Amino acid sequence: MYSSTLQTLAQWLAGEFDNREQAFESPQWFVHLHLWHRLLPRAIDGNIALFAEQASVISQNPPYRQRILVLYPTDSSDLVLVRYWAFKHPDRVQGAGANPSLLDNISESDLEALPGCYLKAILQNDTFIAQPDEGVNCYFQYDGQQRQVVLGFESSDRTFKSFDRGVDPITQKGLWGALMGPYEFKKQQN
Repeated sequence: MYSSTLQTLAQWLAGEFDNREQAFESPQWFVHLHLWHRLLPRAIDGNIALFAEQASVISQNPPYRQRILVLYPTDSSDLVLVRYWAFKHPDRVQGAGANPSLLDNISESDLEALPGCYLKAILQNDTFIAQPDEGVNCYFQYDGQQRQVVLGFESSDRTFKSFDRGVDPITQKGLWGALMGPYEFKKQQN
């Protein structure tokens, strides 16, 4: 049985989101994105897991940033550990945000846990604030190169703010993502 805090976070994260208002107000800084968080039909590492994927609404490019968020209980009633996992073959689930049946046969053997890629989500005033531990860096391989992402989010019943941004692992210069502040998504559908 999962704690009510963990179940609440899973419920608030699950759904379809977009940042239409933000993209229209500041198109020079924020791409209009569609973001999906889909509950997986089975547990990963014995815990509730969500598939995440996003796509540009304007461009015809396929969805990208396929990943899994696994929610782990902690000894604290208001804290959930969120660990990120990568797909060994992300192309096999590309488009699963809009077509969740692609997730029906996902198993742990299709995934790899990403060392250092975790957040501590604390419930504060009807919002989960998820941040990494100080000094912990999230690295992953992409196109044969080591990449780094600085993770973070805030989640409430109807909103999701993403602070994720890619940085150069050597210079720490921002490359993509929330360079001018968080992407501010509103839930369109559970």
